[in-house]
This record gives sequence, C-alpha cells and structure tokens, in this order.
Amino acid sequence: MGLLIKNGEIVTAADRFVADLYCDGGKVVAIGESLEKRGARDEVLDASGQFVFPGFIDPHVHMELPFMGTVSADDFASGMASGIAGGTTCIIDFCIPARGESLLEGLKTWRERSRKAVADYSYHMAITGWGDKTAEEMRLVVQEHGITSFKVFMAYKGAIMVDDGELYQVMKQAAKLGAVVMVHAENGEAVYALQKELVAAGMLGPEYHPVSRPSAVEGEATERALMMAALHGTRAYIVHMTCKESVQALERAKLRGQKCYGETCPQYLLLDDTVFTKPDFEGAAYVMSPPIRPPHLGHHDALWTGLTSGMLDSIGTDHCPFTMEQKRMGKDNFTLIPNGAAGIEDRLQLLYTYGVCEGRFDMQRMVALGSTNPARIFGLYPRKGVVAVGSDADLVLYDPTSEGVRSAKTHHSKCDRNIFEGFKVRGKPTCVVVNGRVQFRDGKLDVERGAGRFIKREVTKSGAPHAAGAAAAGRTG
Repeated sequence: MGLLIKNGEIVTAADRFVADLYCDGGKVVAIGESLEKRGARDEVLDASGQFVFPGFIDPHVHMELPFMGTVSADDFASGMASGIAGGTTCIIDFCIPARGESLLEGLKTWRERSRKAVADYSYHMAITGWGDKTAEEMRLVVQEHGITSFKVFMAYKGAIMVDDGELYQVMKQAAKLGAVVMVHAENGEAVYALQKELVAAGMLGPEYHPVSRPSAVEGEATERALMMAALHGTRAYIVHMTCKESVQALERAKLRGQKCYGETCPQYLLLDDTVFTKPDFEGAAYVMSPPIRPPHLGHHDALWTGLTSGMLDSIGTDHCPFTMEQKRMGKDNFTLIPNGAAGIEDRLQLLYTYGVCEGRFDMQRMVALGSTNPARIFGLYPRKGVVAVGSDADLVLYDPTSEGVRSAKTHHSKCDRNIFEGFKVRGKPTCVVVNGRVQFRDGKLDVERGAGRFIKREVTKSGAPHAAGAAAAGRTG
C-alpha cells in the first residue's frame, strides 16, 4: 500500500517548494505536481498549509542505559515512540561497555536491548579504556558491524573516563579506520577534585552540581581533545557543547582547517543555572553533565551564534531520562544524582519556536541542524536526512499555526519531569511517517514494537562514513 502526501511545502536543508510526494515500499519514489494514487488501497494525506520535513535524526540518546546505579527510564520502545511523537524518526544510541569489557560483548548487550526499537537506529561505540585487544576490536566494530563512530568520556573518573594516553590511542586507531570520534569534553580530574572539596565542605544540594563543573573545565578539555585529534588527522565531534570556551576552541580548530564538528542541545540554549535552585529538590531534575550554564556570561549567545554561523553543526538532545525517584538517590549528595533528562520529543518544536520564529535561523538551517547534518556526519545520508527520491520515507508533517505548551503531563516519555515544563511552542507535528507508514497522527501513536532496523554504515576511501547503498542499506547486522 502506497502513501500519497498532497500539497505540502517540502523543506530540506537547501530548498523550500510545494509538491506532492508518493511513497511505496518504505521509500520516496516520486516528488512532483499533481501526483495521483497508484493503487486503490493507497493512503492520501492532505498537507495543505503544512511543512513537510525529513524525519529528524537524534545523534545523541541513551535508551535503557545502566548509569550511576540505575537505568535510564526510557527503553528503545518508549524512548523512540516519544521521539516519533516529536518528529524524530531515527536515533543513534551509545553502546557503552563497562571498563575492561570487550567491545563486542557490549555490542551483544545493546543488540538485545534494541530489539524492541520502533524505528530505525544505529550505534556509536564507546571506548571506556584501552587494552591489548582494543585496536583490533575497533577494526571489527567498523568493518564487520557497520559502526563508524566511537565515543570517549573525558569525565566520570573511576567509571568510564579515559585518560590522555587512552584518548591518544583511540584517536590514532580511529584515524586509521576513517571513523569519527565523539568526545564528552570535561577535565575529569578537575571535576573529581572539585566534587570532593564541595562534599567535604557540606555543600551537597543539586545547586552545587554546576559549581563542580565550571565552563573552564569544558573549554580546556575541548581544546585538548581537538589537539589529540589533530595529531592524527582524526575527525572529532564534540558532543553537548554548553559554553563559550568550548565554542571558541572549536572555532579555532575549524579556522586552522581541522575537520571537526560541534553539537549542542536545546537545554543549553534555553535554560540557565537558576533551575538548580528550585525548591524541594526539584533542581535535581536538571542535573546533567556538562551542566546548564549561567545566563549572564555569554554562553547562550555563543551557542546561538555558533549555530547560525556554521561553527556548530548539529543539535542532539542527550536524551537520558531519570524519574524523580531515581534522582533522589542523590538527595544527600549531588554527586550521586543520576545525570540526565528527557528531551527527544521536545526538540523540533523548541527549535522551530525559539530558532526559526525568533529569527535566529531559517527552516532550512533547522533541518540541517536536526536532520541533514547528523545524517551526513554519521553516514546515514542520503538514506536519511533528506526528502528525495530513493530516500527512506521518514517524514514529518508540521502545522505552523498550532500553539501549545511542553509538559510532562502530555509527553510520551516515561520520565515524570519535563525540563521544558511550561515552555510555549508554536507549531506541532500532525503526522509522522516512519518507513512509509504513519506512526503518529493527530496526537496518537501507532508504533510497532520491534519494527526498527539497525542501520549498518560504511567508510569511504576518503574516510567519510556513509550509509550502505540502496541494496545493502536495509541489511541488519
């Protein structure tokens, strides 16, 4: 059964035009004027007055992640369903083996967790230490399992943090493989020392979380990570950037001609550190790392400017929700509060409202930041990230005339808090199409547990990863 979408304004990273779309077999097969049904059972959607975006891609999520003594509240079914309701049709999760665990064993664990996925997905592979087998396992991960990006944490000392020697080896091997290295950039030694000092002084509330991780430790680590990448010619991607020091480090590297990328998240654009002082421990809902920054030091302006100027390349969410009950694990010590929050469902509406409607960037740039650029950087393009003949029929119909409010009462995540509670938004997804089938319509989800496909990626001779060709792209590993 085909799907015909009529009269919508298609918006890609490069164009805006009114046209019809015909989808069949999970692909876009025709774009043009006055298209007609090809079969009696074809479904027709009237998109008059609406935008048609490529499905958004979230390159930074943590579904069902064991972390800090608990497990993130959304799994690959509930978290991805929440994403679909917000216009996200594909995610890249992080396979994070424990320190000392084989990368391949960690991959088995994540494959089992993701069997319940309701939309397409891929992985980044985290490197949490360096051993005799790590280099060879990295090769296998790229060449046999189709995972062309790695993640390192420069923070969380004593758990998943890598030291400089390990970071050097990861960058070196990734360069040989043509893979991207994603970096959580914070000086973990400084954070660890600051946390100990604050706890010893009896400063234990969530308001001391940002004090333990000032912007300087993020800026320094970003500079160091980019230096390590430059030594080997590795393409580095700095995740969840929050501050001007980090943006400035990335800008210097790009102006030197270094191939590197930067990501930020809506919470760092729209919230400030006053959230940590909310009464009754509610500030814990906002505890994440790096932390939300002060409003008066230029961090927000640096991030917005980086997005509009092209210095920042993408907007993820770092969706890693924990309920308030889970957050209370750290009620007597902020260092024990599980780090993370929900956000996958909020991203598109927030970017449209506070990015496009407030004149910070246009819709094409929004599509680039939330869909096309992640697809290009991580090897999903042109299968994902664009509305084009031959691409996957992952599409979002967006009504710009709607108005609403973000709230935990109406979102689809299992998290009982929404860090954007009360934020007014303009526009909303009315229909979300995943692989050619409408899975969200007029506020109601119709997802299929287990229908998601793992997407293998390849590395070109030039070192730029890309999705496998049309015939191979649908393979699962």
